[in-house]
Amino acid sequence: MRTIVLCPVLLLLAVGFSIGESPKQKGADSPRTAEGERPKAGKEPRMFDVDEFFQDYDANKDGSLSKDELPERFRHNFASLDTNKDGKISREELEKGFHNLQARRRPSDFIFVLIEMSDCDECCTEELQLVYDALRKLDRNSNGKIDVEELKVAREELVQKRIDSIFKALDSNKDGQISKEEARGGIKRHFDELDTNKDGKISRDEMMKAGAAAPAALKKEAAPKSGSEK
Repeated sequence: MRTIVLCPVLLLLAVGFSIGESPKQKGADSPRTAEGERPKAGKEPRMFDVDEFFQDYDANKDGSLSKDELPERFRHNFASLDTNKDGKISREELEKGFHNLQARRRPSDFIFVLIEMSDCDECCTEELQLVYDALRKLDRNSNGKIDVEELKVAREELVQKRIDSIFKALDSNKDGQISKEEARGGIKRHFDELDTNKDGKISRDEMMKAGAAAPAALKKEAAPKSGSEK
């Protein structure tokens, strides 16, 4: 869907482009033996020990785990683990689906990761302060909650700031529009999509509509397709 690319275009042009080194091939810097071969890696540690888990929780020692045998914190995805739907989890099912024991991660979990896993409290505090300041600005009525309307207003302001940055960088004749000659980078590549009225220039209004349309387009793209659309 075309509109999906527009919001990243605004973001990239607002913060500037940086060119990094090309990613190296996997193992390119690993040491070699005298024969020119890479040394074999040692045995990797096991991420999850099925035997230990069964020893801890298979109370009746029947070689399978019922839902009741699992601690409460592991029961949320029992149905996903029980692939053959026989009401119990076998060793094979657990080996293949042990990742389902973990609760589904949420985007907001990064806050708890910052708090719990920080190896630099000064750096972590700085990052958390940035988040805290942003959340306080979102809560315009200072009621301790963020509602949908506050989020929409904040999004519009953020997009507007990015557009201001783009026009400051590209609108060389300061006429409030970006011509094809002035366009650069992503704006130039997607010029025809952004120029919705086809007058050969991109106005602030056209840019604003492109930025505002992107979240809805992404949401529609991410929605599961119906049987007839697959």
